Amino acid sequence: MLIGETIGVALSAIRANKMRSFLTMLGVIIGIAAVITMVALGEGAQRQVEGQLASLGANVLTVRPGQQMFGGIDRGENRMTQDDATALITEPRSIRAVSPEMQRRQQVAFEGANANNSVLGVWPAYFEIQNHALARGRLFSVGEERGRRRVAVLGARVGERLNVPTEALLGRTIRIRGIPFEVIGILAEKGEQGWMNPDETIYVPLSTAQFRLFGDERVSSILVQATSEDAMDAAVAEIDAKLRRAHRIQPGEPSDFTVRNQTTLLSTLSEATKTFTMLLAGIAAISLLVGGIGIMNIMLVSVTERTREIGVRKALGARRRDIMLQFLVEALVLCLAGGALGIALGVGAARMTERMLSWSVAVAPAAVFLAFGFAGAVGVFFGIWPARRAARLDPIIALRYE
Repeated sequence: MLIGETIGVALSAIRANKMRSFLTMLGVIIGIAAVITMVALGEGAQRQVEGQLASLGANVLTVRPGQQMFGGIDRGENRMTQDDATALITEPRSIRAVSPEMQRRQQVAFEGANANNSVLGVWPAYFEIQNHALARGRLFSVGEERGRRRVAVLGARVGERLNVPTEALLGRTIRIRGIPFEVIGILAEKGEQGWMNPDETIYVPLSTAQFRLFGDERVSSILVQATSEDAMDAAVAEIDAKLRRAHRIQPGEPSDFTVRNQTTLLSTLSEATKTFTMLLAGIAAISLLVGGIGIMNIMLVSVTERTREIGVRKALGARRRDIMLQFLVEALVLCLAGGALGIALGVGAARMTERMLSWSVAVAPAAVFLAFGFAGAVGVFFGIWPARRAARLDPIIALRYE
């Protein structure tokens, strides 16, 4: 029997039982849709982490005060001030730039509107360290920072919370905790970074924040940019040596500060996201295997129902491989059709999730082709046994089957 005729017979058998064929495909459809959706969510999270990594700035280290321990009791964080940042930038070897920072949430008002915004006091070097681009206006200078000038640079979306376009605030006066600040610059949009949103943050000179807004000389952390990626270890050693000397820590005593690599933290998060994505995809793949078992079950039932038909075809000259090919084609078509519908359903579910929940999703073409190929492999794998059983039927016994 010709291959084309065999395939035609297989497709006719599928069309003859449309509802049963659809229900048979349902397991594959759900399995493929689940795989596509889970991988899209995981890939979107992965790309978001990579975007955050790129936006943090290159070669950035964060120095934070350590915890004070007395008799095994935690007495809070150690004190860290601008003097520590000054010590780090004095005669630098592996350090390019330094900026201490101090952050609080404050009430911000403009005309009749007000909002509770994050206010960050920093040195001018902060914007270079964190790769902030200026959209309009200018950044405050070292002189303005030392002079405790009441000037502010706004994130790209600060105005939205004050019911006014952010660009319209340039050159205007806003009030932070009732104190007037002149808006001198607007930053380009950067996107949320998980623990904070720089687009909704107001940046002011650190000395202004400490003495006019917060009333506290301490800083929450110090950002340090190394001269290059290869100099990261040397920069950590330099930070450790300078701060231990500034804090008069004796050799052998533990440091009262910690140095963290932001890139390492996000890389760890990225690896965790990949693992979570693979776990979700694996769970979804189980439902695909269950769908394949369902197809094998229905194909075995189909072989039993069509035993007499198989006997007639064999009596007319059909060979074992023709019968086997027919049932393999049926299983393969069911899985591939279910795979195509599952891909469409999965992409649609991912896009709907993105719109309704504002989650980041990314449908990778490789995942689509892999899922489609896996659906075909499931069809072949679970179709072999029913096909072999049909091909090995004795024609005389098959013809006598009622």
